[in-house]
Amino acid sequence: MFRMPPESAYEFPGPENLHSDIYPAIDPTNENADLKQPGKVVLITGAGRGIGRAVAIQYAHAGVSSIVLCARTSSQLDEVEAEIKKISEDLKVLKIPLDVTSEDAVQKCAKTVERETGRLDVLVNNAGYTTPWVLLADSKADDWWKTFEVNMKGPFLFLHAFLPLLVKTAKSEMTVVDVVNMTTIGGHMVLPTSSAYSISKCALDRLTEFVVAEYGASGVNAVTLHPGGVVTDLSRNLEILIGRKLFHFLFT
Repeated sequence: MFRMPPESAYEFPGPENLHSDIYPAIDPTNENADLKQPGKVVLITGAGRGIGRAVAIQYAHAGVSSIVLCARTSSQLDEVEAEIKKISEDLKVLKIPLDVTSEDAVQKCAKTVERETGRLDVLVNNAGYTTPWVLLADSKADDWWKTFEVNMKGPFLFLHAFLPLLVKTAKSEMTVVDVVNMTTIGGHMVLPTSSAYSISKCALDRLTEFVVAEYGASGVNAVTLHPGGVVTDLSRNLEILIGRKLFHFLFT
């Protein structure tokens, strides 16, 4: 019988609780009032496509008041905005094209969000990158390090810039605000050829723990999220490679 390694925590919720699609208990399009989040402001990085786009659409269904879309490509943000407006014409969409690894751009983003919305309830650090999966000595050094810059430096810069506003929101609204750092099951595994991606996500897991340790008492809840095996532009070219290497790693 196939079993993921214990360190992956894959079976922690129990196999019967593993899902491959949205199910009623978490579907914001249904009538479950607990899933509605009126009045909230949500910021999502990597929002132009893939998982980030899907997160933005679901928050629109949840009835938030404002969604801040951040990505490098303006045209993609325009497309996501159009999809959101089909769900709610009144929902405010703020589009900010930027490079998540640019401190100056992220700081400007923070000032814009505070000026335009006055608050931030949810920060979703979703933007990600991976170098081609090859043996360590065969990797390109600059590309290997770029994985760290996007996956680790990017979330750090957004936390550095937005934690003051998150804390301010938690205090003024007498509520808990949320940080969601998109990570991966690979951060708990040593899968040959995935060093840059897996190590950067492992580091992001630990950074998230520091956010809780330092800001939890101020109303900031921080979690990491493994979204599952999702075919996106980032993963599509690795799909066959990952399947073969994972099989080899687990069974040989």
